[in-house]
Amino acid sequence: MLSLNLCLAAATALLHSAEAGQIQPRFGSTVSRQFTNSSGVSLSILTESGVKNATAPALYGWMFEDINHSGDGGLYGELLTNRAFEGSDITFGSIPGFTGNSIVYQENECNPTGPVITGYKSLGNSTIRLDNYRPLSHSHQTVLALDIPTTVNTSTTPVGFANMGWWGIPVSPQTYNVSFFIYPNQFRNQNNLKTEITVSLQSNLTGEIFASTVIPAQSWNVVNYTHVTAQIVCDVQAPNTNNTLAITFDPTETAGQTYYFDQISLFGETFKGYQNGLRKDLAEHIYDLGPKFLRWPGGNNLEGYSFQRRWKWWETIGPLQERWARPGNWQYHNMNGMGLLEFLEWTEAMEAENVLGIFSGYSLSDGNGGNSAEYPLTEEAMYPVLKEALDELEFCMGSTDTYWGAKRAEYGHPEPFKIQYIEIGNEDWFAKAYPFRFKYLYDGLKAAYPDIILISSAYNENPTYTIDLPPGSMWDTHHYEEPKFFINQFDFFDNWQESTNNTNVTIMIGEYSVYQVDTPSGAVNFSNPPDLHVSYPRMISALAEGVYLLGAERNPNVVKLSSYAPSLQNWNWYNWTPNLIGFDADPAHTVLSTSYWLQKLFNAYRGTESVTVQNTEGDFGDLYWASSAEEGKVFLKVINVNGTEVPLSVDVESSWTSVNGTIMSNPDPNGFNFKNNATAIIPRPLNLTSSYPVGNGSWTWNVPAYSITVLQFNS
Repeated sequence: MLSLNLCLAAATALLHSAEAGQIQPRFGSTVSRQFTNSSGVSLSILTESGVKNATAPALYGWMFEDINHSGDGGLYGELLTNRAFEGSDITFGSIPGFTGNSIVYQENECNPTGPVITGYKSLGNSTIRLDNYRPLSHSHQTVLALDIPTTVNTSTTPVGFANMGWWGIPVSPQTYNVSFFIYPNQFRNQNNLKTEITVSLQSNLTGEIFASTVIPAQSWNVVNYTHVTAQIVCDVQAPNTNNTLAITFDPTETAGQTYYFDQISLFGETFKGYQNGLRKDLAEHIYDLGPKFLRWPGGNNLEGYSFQRRWKWWETIGPLQERWARPGNWQYHNMNGMGLLEFLEWTEAMEAENVLGIFSGYSLSDGNGGNSAEYPLTEEAMYPVLKEALDELEFCMGSTDTYWGAKRAEYGHPEPFKIQYIEIGNEDWFAKAYPFRFKYLYDGLKAAYPDIILISSAYNENPTYTIDLPPGSMWDTHHYEEPKFFINQFDFFDNWQESTNNTNVTIMIGEYSVYQVDTPSGAVNFSNPPDLHVSYPRMISALAEGVYLLGAERNPNVVKLSSYAPSLQNWNWYNWTPNLIGFDADPAHTVLSTSYWLQKLFNAYRGTESVTVQNTEGDFGDLYWASSAEEGKVFLKVINVNGTEVPLSVDVESSWTSVNGTIMSNPDPNGFNFKNNATAIIPRPLNLTSSYPVGNGSWTWNVPAYSITVLQFNS
């Protein structure tokens, strides 16, 4: 993912490479727009005589990659951390908020990012350790060993272990699904002992048990692992999320035994009930936004820090115990529970299009762009990359008569999915040889799938080349900038196709956000000095991003897709700010940012046709606006970036009988939503009909300072 810094974050998880921000798209000069007071603006909405164009139906979407523990520990519904002991945090040191053994260099000099017991603790007079001699599968070589000493046979305290979740476990009235693999030590279990297992949700502070279930006693298989599944029906609400999942045994029945565990899992109720699905509350916030597409799986996390560490789609499908984890690009391992099929089911559940990013033969190597790795510039070297992408598309869209289509059916989804967009790589402007790789992959993919829209991840950002964008293709542009950049680029898309001779090429704004406050130089400092960096989307963020998006809405023939990035931030562990949504284990702590509400507001009132607006008094810079219409409704979006109200007069050519509106504003442009004030800045309805005249003719209103408004004229 994220443009302008291909970072190996420092131990603070917040420092980034400033050097990576030097390569940016080459824009033409624009007139700086001042935040000035205004004597007023008069607009005529030409619903009858003006030019109309179909709006871009998929303009507002969602970009996702596993950064900030947005996937593992976030949107992915798994509630347990380190469920399969696959790997530690990528940095050398403890993970904030986790107890248990956390990796440090001295613990494992041969494999400092290897398996750990992070997030677990033993219960009763028992011990836990990692074991590499009894692997669950070829991809899960390390398991948890629970040693129960013989001396516990007179104790009444249960023995076992507990998992503390991703900085806690939410306990609420619902049904939880528990599963794990268990295997007793054959030598110690020669008498084929039978024992029941208790699985419970309990407080980590008081030990109170909120809900539990008992797995009946049985003679456990001593040759292979047994897959155990159970449900915990909970009817109480825990006072906080400092809770654990405990797996315990009766000490008198199990004294002297050793049991091995792997793939220890806990899911609450998921979004739309999908198995191995999404955390319900977070997914519902995304669904409420109404995204029309999902760009996945990244992002930098697609490319990897080496060819071997890239996102390999075939290692993310099939039974969870057969999938390979990988060191992600954002300082922690990805367990790949949210794999290719789960992404496809996500878009299916949200009725969104897929924007599938494919590996393009480029990885970040050491992470700063300076020593990044590319495949050799020969067709022979690039063919495996093309074949990898074609096989992935066969899994997504192929019939069950094909090899990968049959695999998709085997894994539970015989119906093919639809892929409308493919992005070739991610931010390949850092690479030297993208022109060759892009053309080779474009030609190969277009030959196999002529109807898919192919997206270039670079155009003219690299000063040494400009990509030749084929007719019908799309360019993905990324921006992490200051407010004035987005405001000054309001009209950038107006003549982009003609001025660049790309008359049949469209644009995806694949990543953008206000990243720092305005500075005289306009240069973004990616080392994030606290006096400059915007940690949470502010009111000025939404204002500036909104102006930029109005420019996109005014040019639906050019800009087809847009998505803010990054999207999700776990409060406990994050690499990048700002983000659309902040969260932790407690759904009550989730915060929807000003930028989130901007997205929702603009997407909800998109209209089906763009409408010409003529300004007869005033100009852009005082206010910014765009209009669209659908049957019986005319929408006017108005943004006031000034610190004073601006008089507005509106004339609509077609007749109307009432007007209503929605506004988001704040007197302090630096205000933002946070955990202790999550609804400080949200859209609110305007009651205009009772205060202002209706009917044909002019309609007047004073647009409040620092405001984003959608007016709706109803026929």
